[in-house]
Order: sequence, then C-alpha cells, then structure tokens
Amino acid sequence: MGSVRTWSLAAVAGIFVVVVAHQRSNADVWDASPGLSRAAVPPAASPASAAGRVTGLPDFSGLVAENGAAVVNISVVEKGQKQGGPGGESDADDPLSQFFRRYQAPGQGPGQGPERAPPSKGVGSGFIVSADGYVLTNAHVVADASEVTVKLTDRREFIAKVIGVDKRSDVALIKIAATGLPTVRFGDSERLRPGQWVIAIGSPFGFENSVTAGVVSATARPLDETYVPFIQTDAAVNPGNSGGPLFNVDGEVIGINAQIYSRTGGYMGMSFAIPIDLALNVKNQLLTKGKVSRSRIGVAVQDINQKLATSFGLAAPHGALISSVDPKGPSERAGLKPGDVITSVNGKPIDHSFDLPTIIADIAPGTETHIGVWHEHKAGMVDVKTVLLDDEPSQTARNEGGENGGKLGLALRPLEPKEQQELHTRGKLLVEDVSGPALAAGLQPGDVVLGVNGSGVTSVADLKREVARGGHSVALLIQRDEQQLYLPVDIG
Repeated sequence: MGSVRTWSLAAVAGIFVVVVAHQRSNADVWDASPGLSRAAVPPAASPASAAGRVTGLPDFSGLVAENGAAVVNISVVEKGQKQGGPGGESDADDPLSQFFRRYQAPGQGPGQGPERAPPSKGVGSGFIVSADGYVLTNAHVVADASEVTVKLTDRREFIAKVIGVDKRSDVALIKIAATGLPTVRFGDSERLRPGQWVIAIGSPFGFENSVTAGVVSATARPLDETYVPFIQTDAAVNPGNSGGPLFNVDGEVIGINAQIYSRTGGYMGMSFAIPIDLALNVKNQLLTKGKVSRSRIGVAVQDINQKLATSFGLAAPHGALISSVDPKGPSERAGLKPGDVITSVNGKPIDHSFDLPTIIADIAPGTETHIGVWHEHKAGMVDVKTVLLDDEPSQTARNEGGENGGKLGLALRPLEPKEQQELHTRGKLLVEDVSGPALAAGLQPGDVVLGVNGSGVTSVADLKREVARGGHSVALLIQRDEQQLYLPVDIG
C-alpha cells in the first residue's frame, strides 16, 4: 500500500496488543493546576528525586473518573454482505479488509458461501447523552447492523434500538431501555484552538474504556466530500474508538471520534473527530423528524490559488470560485454565474471552497440568505433562497492547475449540435490537442472550453479576444465529462 487513506474506526472483536515506549525530556514539566498551565522547569534534581517530578505532568484521572461511566461499548452483528469477488474473495489490496478477515470468528472467513458472506461482528464506542438511554455514536458503527448491543461500565448489557442514522455526517442516535444513567456534558467545539489538550475514551480493538490524550492539531479539516469540518488531533485512536467522545480539559465533550488517516488501517498520528455542535444538531433532527434536512444553493465550487485570484482580480486567494450553476436553481435565479467568487454567507467569511457547503447545509431550507460575491472585479451582495439538499451529494469541482508559462497551446474545433447533445454540453469548442501551458495546466483532449475569466466563449475568435484581455494569466472554464471546473493558465 503506497497511498494514504482515511479509515473509519469500527473494529471486529479480537486481541491485538501494541506496547509503545515513550520518553519525555526533563523540560516537559507541567503544572498540575486545573488550567494545565506551563510551570517553571525545576532545577536539576538528583536521581532520587527524579520520580517525584512525574507528578507535575497533566493528570486527567479526575476527568476520566467523572465521565468514564457515560462512555459505552457498542458491539454489533452486521447484516450479511455480498461477497467481494469470485469465490468470496474480498479486496486483497484493502488493508482494512485484511484486518477484518484476520479477526473474524471461527467459521466466518471467506468462502463460506457462494453469494453472501455470513454476518460479521464489530465493536465501536458511544456516549450517553440523556439519563433515559439515548446514546450518540457513528453512523458507520450501526448503519448496517442487524443487532446492536450496548455494554455499560457496570457490565449491564442492553439491546439498543437505532433511532436514526445520518451517513452524510456519520452521526447516529440509538436508545437503550434504561433510566437514571450517567451522562456527559457538552462544550463548544467552535472555541477549540490548535494546541489545546483533548482526551479520547473508547474501545480500541475491543479494549473497553481506554483513555488516550493529545492536542488539537487543527480545526475545520475537510475530508472527502462530507459536510463535516473535522477536528484533527494527535490523540491515539484506533479501530473500535469509532463513536467515542473527545473531551476538553473541562470534561466537556467537544467531538465524536470518527476517522484516522493511515497507510495501514491503524493509528499513525492523526485522528479526526466530528464537532459536537454539528452532531447535536443532527441528533435533535433525528429525534424530532427522523431525518436530517440540509440546504443547497445550486452551485459547484472550487478553491482559488494565486493564479486564479490574479485572473479574477482578487487581492489574495480566498473565497469559493463558482465553476458551474444549476440551471433553474436558486443561484441562477439570483444572477450568480460561473466565474463569480462567493466571499461570505450571512456575514460569515468564506476562505476556502469547502467552507461554503458546510455553512449552507446548516441553514434551514427556504431561507433567504445573504451572499457576498466578487463579480467582474467588484464586490457585491445577492440574496439566494436555499432549497432542500436531495439525497445525491453535491458535486465539487477540483482545481487541477499547475505551474506553466507561454501561450495557450490549444488545438480546437467547433462542436456540431449532435455532438453537443451526446456530450451533454452547451459548449461549442472541443479541445483536440494540448501542448505548452495548457498541457501543464491540466487540460486534456476531449475537454470542452466554455469560457475565459467568467465570460462565455463560443468560437476561437471569442477565445482569442478574452485571452488577450486577460493579461498574463487566464482562467479557462472547461467541461470534462459531467463536471465543470476552472483551470488557471499562465500565458506569460
């Protein structure tokens, strides 16, 4: 495996022990006060007194004692899945697939049936959010389960009912028939800052109520095409930690541990948690409506690099560049066009393209929303009424520009009306050959050129005119298959 992947953290039951030795320098001495402030480093001590200095390190035992009983172990029996290939073989190149096969119970390995694999067992984590038995966990822990069992720290076990699952956010709400249960307290995940201490409690590899600690590495990390601004930490989490809580030093839950970034399927120093404010919004909607409603405004966007910023007259790269607008969608009705840059939503700045769908999704469908926009080298404001996001994830265009120089290097020909229908495009210029800066920018034969710097082009003459106006760098809007995206081309 050479590539790096993100993995969810549900794990099968099994025994897997890793012992890691860790040393700290004498300078790593911390005050034991509740605020965990840095204490002055004491003078060099004799070997006899060295052991005493360990007590100055952060001590989370009180936090764990207070909250550990609200963290639960979740075991599931998953529904039988279709075999991955001939003879029941699964993907041999998938390290997580290898992991699952290794820890299957006897008689549950590959080849037990020609069409459907037997049910497998898995473990995850969760935490109690109300004394009458509601538990939050990850959607991927329980979504495909035929039976869910929740085990408390006092060793009581309950069959849980799945109240709702939201796969977009990877949040699920389940319920056990119990009362008077211990619960967690919630913090404000928006107040998190890189460098702050966090503590994870969960069931890695089935080891119940394991505690690990680390710091917030980053906030608002986008992964894949989700609507979740993940919290990145270096707290060790592994398969089985899925759904477990991430606490701040005040003992408040500020996230749900969900994914790791790994070459092997195991922990490699980076873990990701769902912010608790987002998770609670999902929980409340699942509880009251049985599903989660999100909004969209009908645009595909991409990030802006320096070349694109220069092409569109922005002082610095920021905002979400519109690469396509849904026909008859809310943004088209509001007058937004490809080449416009969305800079804010209801006064909240949009710095990167991934900020936009997260913020829009949180707005109730049908809401009049104030959109800050950079249009034709001028800042403006438009009102867009959000609509309900359907079941299909929104397509996000990705920037594939590169370093380049010189003239465009494009060989083009006009498209016939029949070809336009076959390609499902409104464009009229087909790229037949690519060289020089266009090749370096990522253009390919078969691309359809739609516009330059926000202006539509339908002929080679149009293209030449707009390129001449563009200066040293232009942004070409192209269609590739069903996707539209801008590519910056430096024409020297």
